[in-house]
Amino acid sequence: MLDIKFIRQNPDKVKEACRKKQVEVDIDQLLETDKKRRETIQALEDMRAQKNKVSKEIPRLKNEKEKKKLILEMRELDRNSDRLDKNLKELEEEFNELMLKIPNLPFDDVPEGRDERDNLVLRQVGKKTKFDFKPKDHLEIAEKLDIIDVKKASKVAGSRFGYLKKELALMELALIQYTFDVLTSKTVIKKIADSVKKGYSDKVFVPIIPPVMINPETYVKMARLTEKDKDERYYFPKDDLYLIGSAEHTLGPLHMDEIINEKDLPIRYVGFSTCFRREAGSYGKDTKGILRVHQFDKVEMESFAAPEDSLLEQNFFTAIQEYLMQSLNIPYQVVLICTGDMSIPDARQVDIEAWMPGQGKYRETHTADLMTDYQARRLNTRMKRKNGAMEFIHMNDATAFAVGRTLIAIIENYQQKDGTVVVPEALQKYLNFKVIK
Repeated sequence: MLDIKFIRQNPDKVKEACRKKQVEVDIDQLLETDKKRRETIQALEDMRAQKNKVSKEIPRLKNEKEKKKLILEMRELDRNSDRLDKNLKELEEEFNELMLKIPNLPFDDVPEGRDERDNLVLRQVGKKTKFDFKPKDHLEIAEKLDIIDVKKASKVAGSRFGYLKKELALMELALIQYTFDVLTSKTVIKKIADSVKKGYSDKVFVPIIPPVMINPETYVKMARLTEKDKDERYYFPKDDLYLIGSAEHTLGPLHMDEIINEKDLPIRYVGFSTCFRREAGSYGKDTKGILRVHQFDKVEMESFAAPEDSLLEQNFFTAIQEYLMQSLNIPYQVVLICTGDMSIPDARQVDIEAWMPGQGKYRETHTADLMTDYQARRLNTRMKRKNGAMEFIHMNDATAFAVGRTLIAIIENYQQKDGTVVVPEALQKYLNFKVIK
């Protein structure tokens, strides 16, 4: 949510942000509603002041006629007050509904565009894997090795589900453990933080297993349950709960309605969860294998930082993502996401796309989202400066590993001519095998 004072002072800038993000919100209507809302609040305050004044005068009056007159005036004030209270409630509902629709303002370096075709590739890292044979896609390899079974999963749960089996199931667990080891290592985190800025905070991540369900009110506060998102979510009406689409959906509200001291920042969490998405609107797209499924596992990072450090924190998160990808020796590219391809709460979004030789293209495996204070305003998560000043905190979230897609990248980049798959060196110490065969 944006600050209403900022919107009043910069309506054209907000309108331009809505245009760039392709979000339809009537800013003029919002400002008119805000004006009426403030006028109504002022009128109610004036009435209350008048009622307080009259209520003090009545006991002092000896003239019954004058006293009766003031009592009648009080009753009239009550009626007018009730009417204004009702009007205010309606205005507040309209005001809040419009405010929740307004997207975060994109940073100046975010490219303007309509969709993923307008995203900007910042850099490519690692040479695309070369083979002396025609590379296969992950499903063809995995089915022959009997480590993925989508056919039986389809019979049990429907399309876009899969069983991970045998060595691949163990590799998932190894990948998760490896990620937690990296993000809780003071030595590694310091090295990565110093690469972003010498002396930048080397606080390690607190491990979390978060809830995979969330109530609608909190989901809205996270700005992850908009009209655009609703078809993507799994909802249980009987319980009034949603399944999360990513771990940050329940990591972000960890400090809802709290005040965090500046000295305790940044606060960083790493969470593992199963995630659920309907993949609405993508039917017929990426249906093969486990690339785009309804259920998948993910390791996610979330942080709370001072406003002046939030961009550094996003760069730090991206540096962690690159460290993890490089440690697996998977070629990738870093992409700055355009305005039309960003989510509503994002001010800046950076993706990493892994090279998938079986598909002959880069595919998204990581996202790093900088929300500034947009989510914190909704969640009422604030920070207290050392001088006592209060302000809203800045929030970042980012993928450490989307496990399924990372396994695809490993299978396709580490495939051998004989159909086997070599285990990346970084994961070998967690497993009792070096080759899947």
